[in-house]
Parts: sequence; structure tokens; C-alpha cells
Amino acid sequence: MTTPGAEKAARTRLSPRERQRISRGAQYAILVAALIALALLADWPAIRQAFLNTEVAAEGLPELFTVALKNTVIYTFTGFALGFALGLLLALMRLSPVAPYRWISAVYIEVFRGLPALVIFLMISALPLAFPSFWLPGGVYGMAALGLGLVSASYMAETFRAGIQAVPKGQMEAARSLGMPYMRAMSSIVIPQAIRIVIPPLTNELVLLFKDSSLVLFLGVTAGQVELAKFGNDQSSTFASPTPILVSGITYLIITIPLGYLARRLEARRDGR
Repeated sequence: MTTPGAEKAARTRLSPRERQRISRGAQYAILVAALIALALLADWPAIRQAFLNTEVAAEGLPELFTVALKNTVIYTFTGFALGFALGLLLALMRLSPVAPYRWISAVYIEVFRGLPALVIFLMISALPLAFPSFWLPGGVYGMAALGLGLVSASYMAETFRAGIQAVPKGQMEAARSLGMPYMRAMSSIVIPQAIRIVIPPLTNELVLLFKDSSLVLFLGVTAGQVELAKFGNDQSSTFASPTPILVSGITYLIITIPLGYLARRLEARRDGR
């Protein structure tokens, strides 16, 4: 038999849903208070003059799009194309029954995934010192494609390997039972299915390459070869204002946010959601 005091305590005890509602309300209150404090403490005229100077931003047009963005897109897609081809080759080598191929692929993947991308670009820029006759088609564009391709290939290789292993083994067995050679079965049946499986992570890799293209500046670019980050930094130094850097960052977001959204949509579609 419960006492009146116990019954009163049970009635006044908050339910889990009520406690959750109070906790959520407190979090919203803290967020609103922080935003109000930030708005009151910020020096908005100074922020506008430093980061939102429309006159300085207009000075970078149209070169922001016709030079910097164009070069960034070229660096990204050429590096992605090289990484795609090399990564697929490394994945096939990693799955090969020939042991030396597996060893070479494993060493490459571990080395290039372990090295910072900056180190790889610095090594590429120093290649002419060790090999005076070293030359790549396209000059800086070729060197940028090589640097980005070498970096992305090590990640794409593991992505492709996972995709190939995700294809049901019965697909290969059925093709071989029909008399199809191994390589033809891989190229006609297994690899196309694997590529469809790994499209979402490949899209994420494209976003990463788009951002890593900023490392091209270490190759020594001219005014006509600058990418977004270098262009923003040069404009910022010229006008003594961080506005061009902010504009370059917004331009990056214009590209990367839709690509990230596309990757999430593709993942949801692949998972059947």
C-alpha cells in the first residue's frame, strides 16, 4: 500500500518525454543566447570592410571564373581520370592470384595513403632536379594531374576492390561456365557492376580532389595557371583584404556542396532508401 507522500512524488516526477522536451528547450535557449551575444559583440562595420568588401570582390571578376575556377576544374578532373584508371588497375592487381602483383599494389596503396598529399606534390616539383630530361605533357597541368592522380589512386584502389568483392561470385561463375575468358568476364560483367556500386564513394573522392587541387600552387604556377586558393591569396595580398579569400571559399562551396548532396542521394538510392 502506497502512502499519500509516495503518490504525490510519483505524480510530480517528470516523464522521459518531458525531460527530453525540457533539455531540448534549454539547448535552444543556449544557442539563441550565444547568437545574440555574438551579434552584440561583433564589430559589423569592420567585418563588412574586411570580409564583405564588394568593391574588392568585383576586382577579381571575371578572372575568378574564367581562370581560377576553370583551372581548378581542369586539375580536378584530369587528376580524377588518372586516379580512376590507376586505382582500378591497382585493385585488379590486389585481387590477382599472382603474388608479386598483390605485393606491388599493397605497397603502393600503403605508401601513398600514408604520405601527405603536400609531400607528393613537393616531390613531383623536384623531379626535374633528379631527372633533368623529365617532362610531362601540359607542363604544370600534367604535373598537377600526376600529383592528384597518384594520391587519389591509392584510395580509389581500395574502393574498387570493395566494389569488386561486393559483386556476387555467382556472376563470375556463370560467365566462366558459358566459356567466357576471365578477363572478358571481369571487364564485361564484374567491373561494370562494381563501378555502379562504388559511384557514391567515388563522388566523395571527387569532392576531396577538388579541394586538394589547391596544392597545385607548390608546383610554381603562372598567373594563367592559378587555381581558386592561389587566386584568392594573390588578390588578398594585392588589395590587403581577406575578401578575395572568402569569395574563393564560397566558390569552392558552390561546387562541393552539390557534389556532396549528390553523393548522399546516390548512397540513399543504392541502399534502397
